[in-house]
Amino acid sequence: MEHAPAWLTNSLIYLAAAVIAVPLSRAIGLGSILGYLAAGIAIGPWVLGLVTNVEDILHFAEFGVVLMLFLIGMELEPRRLWNLRRPIFGWGSAQVLGCTALLFAAGLAAGAPWRTSLAAALGLALSSTAIALQVMRERNLMPTPSGQAGFSILLFQDVAAIPILALLPLLGTQGARPDAANHWVEALRIVAVIGGIILGGRLLLRPLLRWIAKSRTPEIFTAAALLLVVAIAALMQLVGLSMALGAFLAGVLLAESEYKRELETDLEPFKGLLLGLFFIAVGMSIDFGVLARSPGAMALIVVALMLLKCLVIWLIARPMGIPLVERPVFTLLLAQGGEFAFVVFQAAAGARVFSMETASLLIGAVAVSMLLTPLLLVAVDRLLLPRLEGDGRKLPELSVPQDAPVIIAGFGRYGQIIGRLLTAQGIRSTVLDHDADMVEAARAFGYAVHYGDATRLDLLRTAGAGSARVLVVAVDDTEQSLRIVELAQEHFPQLELVARARDVPHWNALREKGVMRVEREVFESSLRSGRTVLEVLGQSPHEARQHAMRFRRHNLELFEKMHPHYRDRKRLIAVVKAGRQQLEEQMAQERAEAAERRKRGEERIPGWDADR
Repeated sequence: MEHAPAWLTNSLIYLAAAVIAVPLSRAIGLGSILGYLAAGIAIGPWVLGLVTNVEDILHFAEFGVVLMLFLIGMELEPRRLWNLRRPIFGWGSAQVLGCTALLFAAGLAAGAPWRTSLAAALGLALSSTAIALQVMRERNLMPTPSGQAGFSILLFQDVAAIPILALLPLLGTQGARPDAANHWVEALRIVAVIGGIILGGRLLLRPLLRWIAKSRTPEIFTAAALLLVVAIAALMQLVGLSMALGAFLAGVLLAESEYKRELETDLEPFKGLLLGLFFIAVGMSIDFGVLARSPGAMALIVVALMLLKCLVIWLIARPMGIPLVERPVFTLLLAQGGEFAFVVFQAAAGARVFSMETASLLIGAVAVSMLLTPLLLVAVDRLLLPRLEGDGRKLPELSVPQDAPVIIAGFGRYGQIIGRLLTAQGIRSTVLDHDADMVEAARAFGYAVHYGDATRLDLLRTAGAGSARVLVVAVDDTEQSLRIVELAQEHFPQLELVARARDVPHWNALREKGVMRVEREVFESSLRSGRTVLEVLGQSPHEARQHAMRFRRHNLELFEKMHPHYRDRKRLIAVVKAGRQQLEEQMAQERAEAAERRKRGEERIPGWDADR
């Protein structure tokens, strides 16, 4: 293939390496990321030497990280992101500052100059967004406390990269220092670009996507989605900011867009391929020449990096409220070095903070830590987590296609009642639950419960969602519940949805998505307890039932009145107060009428039903 163009040859090499290495890696239980890294090492300059322009490939492959942050941003509405501001800036700053301080002290103790120690500590304190978020998604950790905490810290690191890069020229031993005027100009440019992204996202993106969608040309909509992400990344790069951070902001602004799912569907394949290429490029970037020249120094840096960061992250995990069983994976994912360290160390070498040899050594240490992390995760899964969980057995997921008319997602206290009622009526149902302990316990009592995550489209298909009539959404987690509803509405429109709402905001969110059959999980049982209290206080069972049913009708009517205004707090409060006053007045009038009838000696009609 001497005369073949470079892009064709390189594509053949990358795709062949990935197709061979990744399935092998997954087959032996090491995961896809380690497969990509191994493929990169194999085709890189230090093994087979099939690819030599590693740096160019790495820059191109970084776009996979940009796409990933854009898609994650679309999962977070602005209001939810605002609610995460404390963990982002609180725990994020605690992780970055704590790790920087320990690594800086270790550098000084090793005899390195303070400038070198500080620049190295700042770069090594950052973690790999690509590997961490990919692992969290593969393990379905994003809705968990450790997933939310890890995402918040990684997002802060993207923000922290901006002042870190601005600080490096000040640490340099040569070169002109930027003056104050240049700093103000750069700051204004940064504010203008971020403001433009926010304003454009609010005012221009949705009408533009709506106009493009009217052309009814799917490939043009895909091109527009890619253009959107590329343009935002270019703007952020222009002012020296993180491309991934800009893409994330754009994703957040489109989180409530009607084209959210279509954008996700169009970009997901590109994200997966480019992210895989990024991991291959990281494997190729490991400088085995530096490793061979300074194996002791490399090993010392890697061990110090991982151990000191593990110490800081483990210490902050407990006050963050992360369960013990989730802490090992959370700690390991944040303890590795990050891809942005490559940029930091190259910039530090350019600013004469340290030599290129030192930069290569640090970059190699970061790449080795990224290579070791998937291996350490395998060890944690097999050796440590079984002891923390008390049961290390992994259940096989549902793989045999089902054809029951009803699917129940979630077999906790709510789903069990529904399942038992259907079974008693001779109606078959396919039950899914992703809690292994719950599945084992239910099976011990003779229930046919399948292990699986109902937020996955492929598993819903296997469960028979394409032919079933009813899907009962009874999972505990609010975000997972809404995700299941969205998948069902998009891919299985024939399904009738019956959903459990944990609270009023969840009820409103389900109704907003068009789910009409929604039941609040504790409403009916609370109402029955209220009837019992009235009976204990002296009311007859008939009177207590009448008052409870009257309250029930009023509450359901009030909810329907509240729903159009649930985003307007003032209007919502006014509707609730008016409804409560109306109910109290109505109940008071009924009590007065009942007292008057008792005075006249009138008796109730036997068997009168308050529901009529």
